[in-house]
Amino acid sequence: MEFELYYYLIFFLAAFLAGFVDSIAGGGGIITVPVLLASGMPPHIALATNKLQSSFGSFTASFNYIKKGLVKLKDVYLGIFFTFIGATLGTYSILLLDASLLSKIIPFMLVFIFMYTLFTPKLGSQDRHHVLKPTFFYLIFGLAIGFYDGFFGPGTGSFWTIAIVMLLGLNLKSATAQTKIMNFTSNIVSLSVFIIGGKVLWTVGILMGMGQMLGAYLGSSLVVKKEVSFIRTFFLTIVGITIVKLFYDSYF
Repeated sequence: MEFELYYYLIFFLAAFLAGFVDSIAGGGGIITVPVLLASGMPPHIALATNKLQSSFGSFTASFNYIKKGLVKLKDVYLGIFFTFIGATLGTYSILLLDASLLSKIIPFMLVFIFMYTLFTPKLGSQDRHHVLKPTFFYLIFGLAIGFYDGFFGPGTGSFWTIAIVMLLGLNLKSATAQTKIMNFTSNIVSLSVFIIGGKVLWTVGILMGMGQMLGAYLGSSLVVKKEVSFIRTFFLTIVGITIVKLFYDSYF
């Protein structure tokens, strides 16, 4: 597909903003997917191209968090392994099953996350004792959330962050860092399927990937420097916007 020159600028700027937002609180897809669809791309092409460009952002944020010491790969390798398996099963299942039921249920689950976070002001302000042992946590949530991201996707970052804070007892900074590594894992799985299916617009995806990398680097660097209260506010804002969009798409 060919686009007017100004569209490429819009693609880049949308990806930059999405990378910035996604590296802090998730939800970058609520910016990029509508932009891609508005350009006239068929939905399957838009989703595939979005996975390509978002993989750039999730990789950059993950790399920056590891470099800055917010997360160590040796602490999350089980999460990566089970997320990979879950995302593989989820991506395969979407070829066989109807995702419409999830689109009706997920907004209500996100409302719960939003309300719980809003009315628990100290949530994630500091590390706490874990409720589940890491091995069991990564087994359950790696498979479950990985499957969900491969199968449907919206709100994945929010589910990971709140689960890590509540059940592993990590603060919001560390939880955000781990979330991006899991996001990158499931992104790569879905992207691989789309590439095999020949659905990716490479020029647009790579251009947006450059914007994603820049935005993700700036956003993840900001997380390292800022207090948890900033991340909490940003998280609530993005989850709130995601809820509104999903309810609108599903029920109106």
